Amino acid sequence: MKPLAGVQLETTTDWPAAEAKILSDGIVGFNRAARPDLEPVEAEQRFLVVARDGAGRVCGGLRARCFWNTLHIELMWVHQAQRGRGLGRDILAAAEDRAVSLGYALAHVETTSWQALTFYRKVGYALRYAMEGRPVGETSYYLSRSLPV
Repeated sequence: MKPLAGVQLETTTDWPAAEAKILSDGIVGFNRAARPDLEPVEAEQRFLVVARDGAGRVCGGLRARCFWNTLHIELMWVHQAQRGRGLGRDILAAAEDRAVSLGYALAHVETTSWQALTFYRKVGYALRYAMEGRPVGETSYYLSRSLPV
């Protein structure tokens, strides 16, 4: 595929911060023009929920971001010794409670065929999309649910 006449394309893994900012500012400006009621990028909330055992060791947790009315669960992990005891449910509930306290109404998560599809469905998440072959030989699942506001 040939680029538009007079346009040069470059693919890089070492980009200048100034160019990354131009791209970010460009999409933020586009979004604000299309939807001026969207919360600003600066309002995005990032947080962790960390579980510790009796010795103070991390035995599970969750990393999340909240924006566009949605809790985005980036990752969640529970130590093998703690699984099946309700800790995952408690970690997830703590994240959802935090999101609700900030005024967010939806939650979204991606998981894979060897991870936690059954868990998320059990706690009320609905499957929205399955992408087969991501990663090769597996499936990625995208789930969401409404939060009690």
